[in-house]
Amino acid sequence: MAKSPNKHSRFWIQIEPLDENVIKMIEKGDIAEEMGRKRMGSILYREAKWPTQEARNVWALEEHKNMIIDLTKGIQYLREARDMIIAGFRWTCEAGPLCEEPLRGLKVKLMDVKLHEDPVHRGPAQVMPATRRAILGSFLTAKPVLLEPVYKIGVSVPAQWVGESSSIITRKRGRILSSEQRGALTTVTGYIPVAETFGLSAEMRSATSGHAFWQCTFDHWEKAPESVAAEVIKQIRERRGLSPDVPSPNKFIDEA
Repeated sequence: MAKSPNKHSRFWIQIEPLDENVIKMIEKGDIAEEMGRKRMGSILYREAKWPTQEARNVWALEEHKNMIIDLTKGIQYLREARDMIIAGFRWTCEAGPLCEEPLRGLKVKLMDVKLHEDPVHRGPAQVMPATRRAILGSFLTAKPVLLEPVYKIGVSVPAQWVGESSSIITRKRGRILSSEQRGALTTVTGYIPVAETFGLSAEMRSATSGHAFWQCTFDHWEKAPESVAAEVIKQIRERRGLSPDVPSPNKFIDEA
């Protein structure tokens, strides 16, 4: 729960990970904000097996694959505040609390709201910051992780250099998916974190005497190992001029 800056309004929010199959449906275009609430709700209920109340009350779908859902009942003045709550949600998703990078794959559930009766005390300057604080506080209590982009890499190399090519990929926190012989060349396919591809060209040329040809394409996001994530978060925060320590949930959450 977070209060508005003037302490006159309160917002209760819960967060959980958005189902992976729902994220894939969004990426494929099976679910889109422009299709309307009724059609989206039907798809979420039928295909994703969401509870009826959640499926029919999606307020917004944000570009980083985040959703906000209204689970409140009988709240006075909520219709007037709806656009401001959604704006606060979108604002929050642009810069998370770990290192001010976008949030991804969240189901934000608005559980309850208490709004001041005077419109002067429930304007954007009150509603948006309170929504943001409630989302950030809930997010930080849920053991958040850092996601890193992962390339799919395909390396074509003569058979005698397959071992060297594969070892470079695995040494850079990658993993091999398959190895297929195609004439005089062997194609090695795998995944490799984008962060580990800096300097890859020089290493691959050196290890294979220039006989390897490869290409990388973005494939998916993946949880970064804790040891790597901690150092990356620290580096990003320092680069942005932030305190080196991730804020505590108590910074955003208010007492009842």
